[in-house]
Amino acid sequence: MTTVDDVRAIALSLPETMEKLAWGLPTFRVRNKIFASIGDDDEVIGIAVPRAERAHLTAAEPAKFFIRAGHDDNYDWMRVRLAAVEVEELRELLTEAWRLKAPKRLSSTIE
Repeated sequence: MTTVDDVRAIALSLPETMEKLAWGLPTFRVRNKIFASIGDDDEVIGIAVPRAERAHLTAAEPAKFFIRAGHDDNYDWMRVRLAAVEVEELRELLTEAWRLKAPKRLSSTIE
């Protein structure tokens, strides 16, 4: 099980990432583009993800991934239940979300 402390540590380890409050919640940004946010209950995070992937992920693992109706419908975004992911999977999810928002030259600096 992962925690918001894991989210924060992983997100802030990615190049040029900063934490900034938005809507009263912590968000993580690269070059001012949000790639992840912590929900108000500290049990769920939101991450950037291509819509084609999120449809597959939410269908394959609905206990882990979901779309918040009315909020995520029209965006490349989904929610992740922290209790359902291990730290290494969280690292992969956050890194991929970061890559979606980072400039290509910057995203090529990490594996």
